Amino acid sequence: MLDRQRRKRVRPRTLGADKGYHAKAFVDYLRNKKIAPHIAQIKDRRTPGLDARTTRHAGYAVSQKKRKRVEEIFGWMKTYGGLRKTMMRGTKRVQVHAWLVGAAYNLLRMSRLVATTG
Repeated sequence: MLDRQRRKRVRPRTLGADKGYHAKAFVDYLRNKKIAPHIAQIKDRRTPGLDARTTRHAGYAVSQKKRKRVEEIFGWMKTYGGLRKTMMRGTKRVQVHAWLVGAAYNLLRMSRLVATTG
């Protein structure tokens, strides 16, 4: 994804990720590209480059809050949208299923924005 962004002439300064990316090689890669790793930390794991010089900043906390909001959407899609174990077969059908579930989630969010009368 970083290569794709580079082709668009986008130079990110930070990159948020979940605990699956808490690895020394990935953190080193980001540091070499001058990108601050806003990666969720695994307790009791010391990773060079993912220490207080990154986690002490307010931007890190904001990044983690935004990441959590995105993860909640995926959790809803898996739990209520049936994407944990889809009954569809084939990439195209699963993609359409994911789009429909995403549309349903957006409708749910929009319904919560509308002021109720009565």
